[in-house]
Amino acid sequence: MITEQDAVKNAVKTAAELMVASAKTAPKARGVDNIVTLVLDSKEELEELALKMEELAPEYGDFFRRDAQNVRNSLAVVLIGCSVSNLQLNKPSKWILDPDIVNSLVNLGIAIGSAVKTASLLNIDNRVMFTIGVAAQELGLLKADVVYGIPLSVTGKNIFFDRKWPPK
Repeated sequence: MITEQDAVKNAVKTAAELMVASAKTAPKARGVDNIVTLVLDSKEELEELALKMEELAPEYGDFFRRDAQNVRNSLAVVLIGCSVSNLQLNKPSKWILDPDIVNSLVNLGIAIGSAVKTASLLNIDNRVMFTIGVAAQELGLLKADVVYGIPLSVTGKNIFFDRKWPPK
């Protein structure tokens, strides 16, 4: 017998792993794979992340505190980041924006889109949050220059839908 709670937890873990696969196999500009991922799925890991987000709220804004509650109420968080430091960032260019940096960020966007598409196809509630990425970088969880987090949940009502801002 598998309880509903165990089935939901297993479904989220499987979805998170498939989201990582989607991010890694997403198309990359010029074939450069600079995407890195990590899944946090223990209550301790999620709490550490939420605490860091709350710690950052005075500096960055109260919405970090709001998003920390979403992390606490999630079953897992998928981190997706990209590294641009291995590219030649100081080379002279006639472009206003360095194409290597632009391509890296586009790769990140495509990887995130592929991952959340997978979550959606599997009926796993999710939301892309840059606040999670900032806290993950502060904690040194992922070696990347830019990181976003995607919290995952399975409940009768999407916990990411009715978020209040600003807090009342």
